[in-house]
Amino acid sequence: MSAPASNPALQDRIIAAIRTVFDPEIPVNIHDLGLIYDLATTETPAGANVQILMTLTSPNCPVADKLPQQVRDVVRGVAGVAHADVKLVWEPPWNSDRMSELARLELELRGVNIKSPHDSAQPRATGLTVGRTNRPRT
Repeated sequence: MSAPASNPALQDRIIAAIRTVFDPEIPVNIHDLGLIYDLATTETPAGANVQILMTLTSPNCPVADKLPQQVRDVVRGVAGVAHADVKLVWEPPWNSDRMSELARLELELRGVNIKSPHDSAQPRATGLTVGRTNRPRT
């Protein structure tokens, strides 16, 4: 994330709006997934201009064309925002280390096994394995 905005209340409202956007394949909001790389605001007389750098969990994401537009739309709806621009970036590549603890807990409760991408036993670059966990049944 960038340096704190000159208007922390506005930044909080923008983040709250972004948290209403969910990845369609992973039941967690995109902010807690760590898909928002940077959020910067510039105050103008007409309201704030917001610049967002975001990524997706995979370049092959089926909503690559829709998710940035959805983010742009919810941010434009925040009181005090005059303009929002969302740029999709791929560097650095997203991995599960970017997720918040809340996102990790939510996914674990849903049976998603989360491993660090630095774990040599983990075959997927995203570090997420959807499905059963290795926990014994009780």
